Amino acid sequence: MTMQWGCQQSMLPFRFGLHTSVAPTMSAWRDRARAAEELGYSALYVPDHFDAQFGPLVAATVAAEATSTLHVGTLVLNNDLRNPVVLARETATLGLAAEGRVEVGLGAGWLRRDYEELGIDYDRPGVRVDRLAESLRVIKALWAGEETTFAGKHYTLRGARCDPRPATPPRLLVGGGSRRVLTVAAQQADVVGVTTSMASGEKDGDVAGGSTLDHFDRCVSWVRDAAGDRFDSLELQIGAFAVMVVGNQRAAARTAALLGFPGEEALELPVLLIGTVDEMCERLAERRERWGFSNVVVPGEAMETFAPVVSRLTGA
Repeated sequence: MTMQWGCQQSMLPFRFGLHTSVAPTMSAWRDRARAAEELGYSALYVPDHFDAQFGPLVAATVAAEATSTLHVGTLVLNNDLRNPVVLARETATLGLAAEGRVEVGLGAGWLRRDYEELGIDYDRPGVRVDRLAESLRVIKALWAGEETTFAGKHYTLRGARCDPRPATPPRLLVGGGSRRVLTVAAQQADVVGVTTSMASGEKDGDVAGGSTLDHFDRCVSWVRDAAGDRFDSLELQIGAFAVMVVGNQRAAARTAALLGFPGEEALELPVLLIGTVDEMCERLAERRERWGFSNVVVPGEAMETFAPVVSRLTGA
């Protein structure tokens, strides 16, 4: 089937990001950021965990200094690890360093091990999401230049300010795989990331079991309902767990099964990009048409493998 890229005005153009966390040296990290920029990637995102990775805000700053057009950001910062006033100031400073090329991804926190390592409470999901919602309100007010006094359930501020700050606030990215967090994202973020469920609190949770076409249908429906008139202005993001170029459909299906995604629908799941370059382009267009996913993030190790798709579809 032949697709006409970007044929509907209601669809946002494709944008591609790289999800990466560490390099052998900081010089190699700068080289990676420059390579991503040269290959046409729009953004470089750094995660926020306590395994072997760089500190996300410092790494993003270095990547910004090494490039001129590449957006830098986080995917995503754990809200429970930072006071929102401190985070607003740090990310505003990053925005100044990057001259506006910043996308701040902020999440409610999900990985149980991070909490255990720091010795802080791993509250139930509803509490963490409520805390995130308050934090977002505070951060957005501070980025807007408002002197902020706030009395919430989780945060209390008196005359807080964020100065200096960039002329244009950073883009705010929030995502998840539950109705509650996606409602917050739809109402407050610029970019909404749709994920599988993180309810297990483990990196090796049931990713495959939660990755169904129906799940993504439900998630986008929740975003649409919560966003209301904002929906058409939102950018919807999806992250791919696996990106592999293979030569035929049978090999692609076998690869998906080996990764724990068996079944006829596996190759249609938006968290997988397995096939030829032509097939990947076609599937991305189909996924944008079905769900609105125009912002696609791939693992750092797939940067060069996926580059032909980026070249073909960027801006389409």
